[in-house]
Amino acid sequence: MTKLIQTAIQMRDKARAPYSNYKVGAALETVNGKIIGGCNIENSSFSLTNCAERTALFTAISEGYSDFKALAVSTDNGGSPCGACRQVIWELCGDIPVYICDADGLVSETTSAALLPKPFDELKLK
Repeated sequence: MTKLIQTAIQMRDKARAPYSNYKVGAALETVNGKIIGGCNIENSSFSLTNCAERTALFTAISEGYSDFKALAVSTDNGGSPCGACRQVIWELCGDIPVYICDADGLVSETTSAALLPKPFDELKLK
């Protein structure tokens, strides 16, 4: 867990946040131990901005990974994933631990199921 959290903290340095100045880093651990980082990338057309969590997840998927063990998210103030990220985390990861961090380390631990109770997923489409 320490390497996962440290990667999330370090990814904040790579964030592109010229509008909000709110840098977010994320790190995703696959079931085989690979850690994949992500950062938020802002765009002047705000709806085109991509959150750190989704950057990490989409990078992992594009690299061929599909089974995930845990996710760490780091912000300056220990912020939690947004609603869009909660949906994507649930759909791509199922119920996994989510570590909320600030610059100093772990602030709290939760799960994707706790972050998104009664999720919309493929079961709702049947």
